[in-house]
Amino acid sequence: MPIKILMPALSPTMTEGNLAKWHKREGDPVKPGDVIAEIETDKATMEVEAVDEGVLGKIIVPEGTQAVKVNEPIALMLAEGESPSALSQSTNGAKPAPSASPAPSLAPQPAPAAPAPTAVASTVNQMAPASRIFVSPLAKRMAAQAKLDLGPLQGSGPHGRIVKADVERALGGGGRMPAPAPAAAAPPAGAPSPRAVAAAAFPGGPAYVEFPNNNIRKVVARRLTESKQHAPHFYLTIDCEIDQLLKLRAELNAKNEKDGIKISVNDMVIKLAALALKKVPAANASFTEAAIRRYTDIDISVAVAIPDGLITPIIHKADQKGLAQISAEMKDLAARARAGKLKPEEFQGGTFSISNLGMYGIREFAAVINPPQGAILAVGAGEQRPVVKAGAIAIATVMTSTLSVDHRVVDGAVGAEYLQAFKKLVEDPISMLL
Repeated sequence: MPIKILMPALSPTMTEGNLAKWHKREGDPVKPGDVIAEIETDKATMEVEAVDEGVLGKIIVPEGTQAVKVNEPIALMLAEGESPSALSQSTNGAKPAPSASPAPSLAPQPAPAAPAPTAVASTVNQMAPASRIFVSPLAKRMAAQAKLDLGPLQGSGPHGRIVKADVERALGGGGRMPAPAPAAAAPPAGAPSPRAVAAAAFPGGPAYVEFPNNNIRKVVARRLTESKQHAPHFYLTIDCEIDQLLKLRAELNAKNEKDGIKISVNDMVIKLAALALKKVPAANASFTEAAIRRYTDIDISVAVAIPDGLITPIIHKADQKGLAQISAEMKDLAARARAGKLKPEEFQGGTFSISNLGMYGIREFAAVINPPQGAILAVGAGEQRPVVKAGAIAIATVMTSTLSVDHRVVDGAVGAEYLQAFKKLVEDPISMLL
């Protein structure tokens, strides 16, 4: 009996994935530990290793197929000495693979007895099929990184879908392809390829372009919606003077310049936020129906923007690490997050989150809690402001930080105590070195 290779669940939140690439072909020998495929999950593209030995007999789900349900058969493997004739019986009993066919046109269909669409709407609808580009997620990401125009490419995948091999051939044959003449309804430069250009949803309404939601965007949307619906948020804001912090950062970077170490303000905020949790452990917690779960490790999740959405790689045991180690880990995690190469344990879990928009000049904001955590710290930009010291006006560099708290697990007094501890550490940063 052939062995069924199933779509694996590579993260706790994964219910479906995209089969980005097969590393083995039908008839190839397979050993335990061999990489057989790449799966695009809700957070990253990960390699899948074989656990059995045999020969890859039949690929059920072709590469480039999207939305393959977890535990659905994606291939059949023959055990040693097993006849290929056994494949036909297994294939007949297998469920059909998800279709990799192009998405249907998204132009709205008029209701019965509705007035005919205007001439402008008809023109846009006629343009829609020519403007669609069907491409696998991996090929799309590779093309974006190489600034490759996908318009002139002919796909070799199922139903003409552009796959990784097509992008590699285009890049190997001279790099970037010439850009086609701009269409009348072309999306902005640098935008991902739209699925379809549609007419207005109603007569006189605005025309629009739709971009398919990938797994990452779907999961982020679902989890944050659940967070706002189920976790009763409240917000606490505090101002911290960071002149001493900036001075210490400059001194540390000057002393370690020859070693290539460059500490950022964000690195210092991660360390200080972790030390504040050590002083106020009741804020390092999450809610369950049975109990409040107070964590003994301090694992800081840090929000990182990626082309497909948002991900939160983790600095584990941040309170126990030095600034140089936090800085090196954060640079590595952020780079691999943007490349979709994080391991599950590097972004799943975490006990407390930080979201820093200071580098964009955002003065103050409130973040949505990252479930099941009990709090997230939103950090704004440091800017010079007038402050009162000893009855006189002075100028100080001030950073506004807002703590979003799940009131089921962290009460107002605990949240305020945490922000007091954080402010004290920020304004006396030398204490982090003790």
